[in-house]
Amino acid sequence: MALFSNDKKTAPKKTKSGVRTWGEGMLKKDDARIANVLKRPWFSEKALIGTENGVYVFEVPASATKIDVANAVEAAFKVVPVKVRMVNLPAKTVSLRTRRGVGTRARRHKAYVYLKKGDTLTLA
Repeated sequence: MALFSNDKKTAPKKTKSGVRTWGEGMLKKDDARIANVLKRPWFSEKALIGTENGVYVFEVPASATKIDVANAVEAAFKVVPVKVRMVNLPAKTVSLRTRRGVGTRARRHKAYVYLKKGDTLTLA
C-alpha cells in the first residue's frame, strides 16, 4: 500500500438502534472476551444519583473502547445504550502509616452508560 493511496477506510456502520457495529480492533458481539469488559459496577454517591436519570457507571479495563462497552451492556443486560462516555482516573499519592510514608493508588478507568428513558439495569 502506498503512502498516498486513494483507498478509503471504512468506518463502523450504525445499526437501527444507533449503536455502531464492531469493526477492526473492536470486539464482536458474540466474542467470549466481551464478558471481561464490564469489571464491576461503580457504586459511589455520584454514580448512584445518576442511576435515577438512566446513567450507569462501570469499571472497565484500560483497553476497552466505547463500542466494546456498548456491546457488553447489550449482551449482559439485553438493553441498548444511547451513548457511552469513558473516563480515565489518574493514579494518586496516598499516605501510608508505615516507615515508607507514601504510596500510590492504581489508576482506574470507568464508563458512563446512558440508557433510554424508562430502561433500567438490575445490578444487585
